[in-house]
Amino acid sequence: MHIQDILSSHPTTFSFEFFPPKTPEAAESLFQTILELEPYLPHFVSVTYGAGGSTRELTHELVMRIKTQTSLDPIPHLTCVCHKQAEVGKILERYAAEGIGNILALCGDPPRTPGYRREEDDFQHAADLVKFIRKFNESGAHPDRRGFGIGVAGFPEGHPATPNRLLEIDYLKAKVDAGADYIVTQLFFENRDFYDFRDRCELAGIRVPIVAGIMPATSLSGLKRMAELAGGARFPAKLLRALSRCQNDPEMVAQVGIHYASEQCLDLLEHDVRGIHFYTLNRSDATRKIFASLGLRNSRGAGSQPK
Repeated sequence: MHIQDILSSHPTTFSFEFFPPKTPEAAESLFQTILELEPYLPHFVSVTYGAGGSTRELTHELVMRIKTQTSLDPIPHLTCVCHKQAEVGKILERYAAEGIGNILALCGDPPRTPGYRREEDDFQHAADLVKFIRKFNESGAHPDRRGFGIGVAGFPEGHPATPNRLLEIDYLKAKVDAGADYIVTQLFFENRDFYDFRDRCELAGIRVPIVAGIMPATSLSGLKRMAELAGGARFPAKLLRALSRCQNDPEMVAQVGIHYASEQCLDLLEHDVRGIHFYTLNRSDATRKIFASLGLRNSRGAGSQPK
């Protein structure tokens, strides 16, 4: 389903993110996770794209397996780095032919291989990729006359490569003006940062829906990994203090992280968030417990959790 239809039909959306596994064993483990989350009826799920397009085929395989073997609506990530226009055009043609309705257009992380030169990429900014997808849409190659729905990333705490927060919002507006239909944010742990970001978008004339990215801190090692993935996420003292009381007990750390994320989600819902996007890390337990704590049977209504 086109993202415009999803967002117009639901005042608040719930969605999940997965990353493509690299081994057959991990692939089956992930698919079990996906089957466990399927009864929660997410409005869409997204599938990441490795640094420099390193998981291009794995991303495609997972997207198509979700589409053909579940009832879920997958949105593949697509990035700028290491891509020429012809390559991206072929990727879009394949997804269009397979009935994929939406793309999440990102700048992406550069590969760690030596000799990579960012300036040689055809797409220097995510806005360039959005423009290219919009041009593809205008060609009529997609079965939906609107073409692909397009999502872009937002950064409530600021983008690590753009310390100038005013300039960072200008870049975001450029992506929206280029044709983005919605924004999904990087993870954050302080809701005030999200509300301030949302207000700044409003002041800048950004009117598309903004979906909040939430990742529960379920382990101390995962907390450090989050900081790397998010380019330096800010961890509030309240969260760190609660985690320090766990004394490295993995079960207690997970409980604290899930409780904290649940409180975040409840507060976001009370402040009319347009959507919550869960970074699952390919696991179902934390997301399922958050749904239960919110009194949600699934993404479409309240009640007890699925059996």
